[in-house]
Amino acid sequence: MDRASSPSQAPHRAGFACFVGRPNAGKSTLTNALVGTKVAITSNRPQTTRHTVRGIVHRPDAQLVLVDTPGLHKPRTLLGERLNDVVRTTWAEVDVIGFCLPADQKLGPGDRFIAGELAGIKKTPKVAIVTKTDLVDSKALAEQLLAIQRLGEELGIEWAEIVPVSAVGDKQVSLLADLLVPMLPESPPLYPEGDLTDEPEQIMVAELIREAALEGVRDELPHSIAVVVEEMLPREDRPADKPLLDIHANVYIERPSQKGIIIGPKGARLKQVGMKSRKHIEALLGTPVYLDLHVKVAKDWQRDPKQLRKLGF
Repeated sequence: MDRASSPSQAPHRAGFACFVGRPNAGKSTLTNALVGTKVAITSNRPQTTRHTVRGIVHRPDAQLVLVDTPGLHKPRTLLGERLNDVVRTTWAEVDVIGFCLPADQKLGPGDRFIAGELAGIKKTPKVAIVTKTDLVDSKALAEQLLAIQRLGEELGIEWAEIVPVSAVGDKQVSLLADLLVPMLPESPPLYPEGDLTDEPEQIMVAELIREAALEGVRDELPHSIAVVVEEMLPREDRPADKPLLDIHANVYIERPSQKGIIIGPKGARLKQVGMKSRKHIEALLGTPVYLDLHVKVAKDWQRDPKQLRKLGF
């Protein structure tokens, strides 16, 4: 007890931060860079983060829990509306909000829409994070920083900080953590030391499969894929030093015509998806995995409340 209260030692802080920004602003990549492990799925398609994946940054002086909300956007479907409700609830509950704006794209209507929503949340400190700075020169970066400053003034948002980072080049990622930590409340750690995320393993496994399934697929599919892990069971009769985990998962699409795209000629594409996601799953769970994947059609699931519930939304 004494050690913690001695004046030379700053109090331990712990709390929640969330990154917001329009789709593809670099939120998941930044989460992964801060945590140092792949937790949120990253894909170069907008709208791939659906679950609130939390990454946990453990430091001697603090614990920063990152809540990754889905991108806020103008909803077109029931799923879209549900996602937006999740976003607003999350924003009101965190200790600090990081607004991600890519350095290589001019501020657009999507950024303004989100900034307008942020302006309505008064109490939470907001940090503007300029991502993807490795893609621009210093003049373009300076212009972007000014534009963000102006956007804040226009909407009455007082940025606690404006920070340029490049998660890919690892530039200033730890500086960003240094800036976020003082905005957290004094608190003992909220999660045990080894935890990187509090997502149930099944959801993380499903996300890894979904990420592999999205890769290289034509543009009409990104929203039409959902993955449900039906069961994860240790294979019986295996010696203790040679465990095997059986994972049975279904990849759901909306239309029969999409089945061929996912499965590929002679099943080659699905095999590829299986191999790729299995590697990531084994790394995540630290055990050899047998992955059994099936592609099923759930007609127009994004617009059907019953199906949405079944698929976990």
